[in-house]
Amino acid sequence: MARTPHDEDRFPAQLPVVAQLGRSPSGRAWLDRLPGIVREVEERWELRLGAPFHGGSCSWVAPCERPDGSPAVLKVTWPHREAEGEAPGLRAWDGAGAVRLHRWDRERGALLIERCTPGTPLTGHPLPPAERLALAAGLLRDLWAAPAPPEGELERVDLVCAEWADVLQERMIRLRPGYDPGLVALGADLLRTLPATAAREVVVHGDFNPGNVLAAERLPWLAIDPKPMAGDPAYDPWPLLTQIDDPFAHPDPRPVLRDRYALVAEVLDEDPARLLAWSVARGVESALWYADTDDPEAGAGELARARVLAELAGY
Repeated sequence: MARTPHDEDRFPAQLPVVAQLGRSPSGRAWLDRLPGIVREVEERWELRLGAPFHGGSCSWVAPCERPDGSPAVLKVTWPHREAEGEAPGLRAWDGAGAVRLHRWDRERGALLIERCTPGTPLTGHPLPPAERLALAAGLLRDLWAAPAPPEGELERVDLVCAEWADVLQERMIRLRPGYDPGLVALGADLLRTLPATAAREVVVHGDFNPGNVLAAERLPWLAIDPKPMAGDPAYDPWPLLTQIDDPFAHPDPRPVLRDRYALVAEVLDEDPARLLAWSVARGVESALWYADTDDPEAGAGELARARVLAELAGY
């Protein structure tokens, strides 16, 4: 489908998803199809689209109005593994803590979802960090209360993390980034063993960072942009705990981290030691991911933070 002059406004070169995916052949191929996909969905669902949001590196997202005039958001996602569970996860939550899913076109990777108004993210909110942590943890608790979708609709935390453990060890051998081999081995072991020690299984959000918690009207706060899986709930809180602000900017982050992990663990009825262990596992995985994207310095920083968390966990 040929591009139109209108497409220049909808898909500008500076849009993050255009800039990011334009770096790879598969991304460019999808970007070539994207204007046609958006127009097809716009016509089929009778939407009135606004200018796209300036954010996100794997999805094109824009506010819209439905035929009855109600507000919504159209999200069209580049086909990739992590995106496959978003619609089933949103459907399982059915608005309890997350935005509602109105429509889903699996073939085109298009989701019509509830719009958050005013949509202000929890990141940088003027509330003190402890209050924001308690608020977000309560929202996460609501997400975990939802029944899981039918078997096979979501990936499993245990299987995904076992795969990550293999990948990070392969990266360590191939890249030789100079990272602490003992800490990396600990992270890999935790990725393999932690899921089996969970007392329950839930639908995890998968990317529960404060930027994915938005102020809304139907409920005060709603979660967006999940990467859902089924499994150990303690997998989820790591990005929230380390990104609500920068605890490592404190002269001694240990007491700050200890207090914050205890607070979130109490709200969620989880063991703070398990939350810390999962943070070590995910931090190590993240460090090796950075190393494999030609940013070993960022990976070294992530690993340094994981070392502090490992000490707090007693490793």
